[in-house]
Amino acid sequence: MADVHVPAAQKSALDRDCTTLSRHVFQQLHSISADAQDISAIMNRIALAGKLISRRLSRAGLMENVLGFTGDTNIQGESVKKMDVYANDVFISVFQQSGLVCRLASEEMEKPYYIPENCPIGRHTLIYDPIDGSSNVDININVGSIFSIRQQEGIDLDGSASDLLQHGRKQIAAGYILYGPSTILVYSIGNGVHSFNLDPSLGEFILSRENIQIPPHGSVYSLNEGNFWQWDEPVRDYVRHVHLQEGYTARYGGALVGDFHRILFQGGVFLYPGTLKKPEGKLRLLYESAPLAYLAEQAGGRASTGVENILDVVPEKLHTRTPLIIGSSEDVTLAESFLSKISPSKEPALVD
Repeated sequence: MADVHVPAAQKSALDRDCTTLSRHVFQQLHSISADAQDISAIMNRIALAGKLISRRLSRAGLMENVLGFTGDTNIQGESVKKMDVYANDVFISVFQQSGLVCRLASEEMEKPYYIPENCPIGRHTLIYDPIDGSSNVDININVGSIFSIRQQEGIDLDGSASDLLQHGRKQIAAGYILYGPSTILVYSIGNGVHSFNLDPSLGEFILSRENIQIPPHGSVYSLNEGNFWQWDEPVRDYVRHVHLQEGYTARYGGALVGDFHRILFQGGVFLYPGTLKKPEGKLRLLYESAPLAYLAEQAGGRASTGVENILDVVPEKLHTRTPLIIGSSEDVTLAESFLSKISPSKEPALVD
């Protein structure tokens, strides 16, 4: 009989190549219980949304009515891209009649979208930013989708979704999908951060990196220095300090997901501070800051408003904004040492 012994190194590579997203979720939860199956199924639906959006983006320049603006504005008063609408509809469509989530809360929608046929069966809520960095879509630069899963508390009869107005530690999973040279899904369910690459030949997200750790210090600093004169003096002092140090490299791509992905793997810090006119900042807490803060902490990094840990911030409204400093622990602490000098009257305001 032929010897079918497989060398250990080859077996390890095969195991990784055969580890799909759904298999990995079950391994992380150490269970095949009903709850574990729900979380795995939700992650699979998110992955399906990512595949559909990735396909659309790869063909964007060849199709009509994909690029450009719709002419509408969203709840934040921002011009809406056609891809924003498409991606938002994709997430809704893949969860319709799934029985997995009762509500979907999106940066693009004023109020959550309820799926009556899923309620009260689906006791989870999906919170997401369908296309982060949509200004990059028309010029073929990295964009992404950010997501967070929360357990629904109560039955939300009045449709206010008030149970979502809690700190970020209530998240039971978070992650993002990066659309670039390859499509990458990164997620955590509270047991480390793991990344998967979409294999087009299989149509599956396959494990590429487990237990990612952000280096405690990195050389990259990422922020929009075009806002320099709109910042408080302590923020400008921090930037001047970085300019005087050797070894720092500025990298800013205009999509939070892309900039965070670089820092997750290479270390460094991303900042989107408040401005003199808008001390609350630009980024939405529920849809952007809190999910990425969850990943950062799981990977050994930190996320802060400058005066408070992002995951401790309690939103007042669904579309609350916050300043954000996120990345390597040492680099975030350094930035905080400058931003903490902002006077109390200019501390981040939790307003819509």
